[in-house]
Amino acid sequence: MTMNLAYLYGEPTSTGDLRTKMEDFVVLEQLSFTPSGTGEHLLIKIRKTGVNTVFVARQLAKYFGVKEAMVTYAGLKDRFAVTEQWFGVHIPGKATDDLSQLTIDGVEVLTYKRHDKKLRIGALTGNQFEITLRSVRNADELVRRWYAVVSHGVPNYYGEQRFGINGGNIDRAKAMFTGVKVKDRKKRSIYLSAARSYLFNELVSERVKNNHFETLSVGDVMMLAGTQSIFHLDEVDESIQQRFNEKDIDLTACLWGSGELKTTGRIAAGEYALVEKHPEICHGLIKFGLKQERRRIRLSLSNAEIIVDKQSSETDDKYSKILLKFFLPAGCFATTILRELLIYNDLTEREHADSHRE
Repeated sequence: MTMNLAYLYGEPTSTGDLRTKMEDFVVLEQLSFTPSGTGEHLLIKIRKTGVNTVFVARQLAKYFGVKEAMVTYAGLKDRFAVTEQWFGVHIPGKATDDLSQLTIDGVEVLTYKRHDKKLRIGALTGNQFEITLRSVRNADELVRRWYAVVSHGVPNYYGEQRFGINGGNIDRAKAMFTGVKVKDRKKRSIYLSAARSYLFNELVSERVKNNHFETLSVGDVMMLAGTQSIFHLDEVDESIQQRFNEKDIDLTACLWGSGELKTTGRIAAGEYALVEKHPEICHGLIKFGLKQERRRIRLSLSNAEIIVDKQSSETDDKYSKILLKFFLPAGCFATTILRELLIYNDLTEREHADSHRE
């Protein structure tokens, strides 16, 4: 299942290649706390190249001789990239921590320290990205869009990786909702998240299509910057509009689940319409115990920098290499930024397709 999500700035005219090399996609995870230095949990910061997060977690479990459930991480990171992230291993009773014999292909241990609490999903302030785009055509237009994105943000869509190859995670969620058993708890969670993310993306896309992406209305629910705190919008005055313009508050859309919507009036009607469009998904999410939540619909980046290296090929066909640097809050997707800048050819997708055919 695929979605034709609306572009905030219109469909891009620039093109380019993404992830020609592993080091073209760098992700640096930033924890929301500092390890205490004592406790039953060993926090390990690693740099991995071409390796997925779950594989590293399994190798750590084997090394320490614990069950896989005893190894945790704050967030999944791309396989086709160079990423730095933290893992937590629950190893009570061990007086010393020895990682000298730990060898995992594509993994380097950067540092480690004890902590008194379990490392949980989402325990991040966010991620710093350094993305190199190659063979970029129409670079000047990309640069123009970049500055618009830095100023106004983009729709906070969930990235395509949330939905699996060809949207397969949504199909698997639908199968679960009809009674197909999925024993693996992590897989169940992935499928449920994909289904709920699909509904959220549809709501945000509709607001963009209807030119309501930056329109505040009575009945909306706002979220404070840097927190998950929300409040109902009872009136739209100059003060509220200024806070929105300054990115102190953001509009939200629902993450579907049980319970009453926080929105009212026309805004609530638009969200309740999801039940008529996708009854099997809405009822399925409730059946599996998910509750109503909110997510901001505008994604704003910070620490933004662009470096353009204009080049020419042997045929004098002008192209550019472009380096983008930016920070995104936890739970947000760099590909959501990229889709507003250019039509990119992700070379890892071709590798996925080749391996799938084999």
